[in-house]
Amino acid sequence: MRLSNLADYAVVAMVRLASAPERMSAGALSEQTGIPAPTAAKLTATLTRAGLLDSTRGASGGAALSRPASDIRLTEIVEAVDGPIGLTQCLHDGAGDCAIGVSCNVRPHWTIINQKVRSAFDDVSLADLMKLEIKEPA
Repeated sequence: MRLSNLADYAVVAMVRLASAPERMSAGALSEQTGIPAPTAAKLTATLTRAGLLDSTRGASGGAALSRPASDIRLTEIVEAVDGPIGLTQCLHDGAGDCAIGVSCNVRPHWTIINQKVRSAFDDVSLADLMKLEIKEPA
């Protein structure tokens, strides 16, 4: 399983916005994170539509978290950008789209595994991500 670059950037952007003392423009977000400016603007809009950010236009506008970082789950950020977490195609589109879907005896197991992966993402809040320290190997 691999998150898209956009989902990775969304997490980076949300961590930066969570630590910002005031609203931040997409341009400032780009400058402070290294995320390309068009991508930062797209993410701001996407995360606002998902209800994770409040965004206002104008001279004093910009984006800010819509609720406390401790109330925003990693699952919400990833799913806002990449859609529902699903480890196999049949978990996204249903067994009917799979050539062996009708006779597949593994699909129920993928459902359980997918629930555990999603639960692991749910267990991580944006506040948790802000607390993580990167430690260089000795």
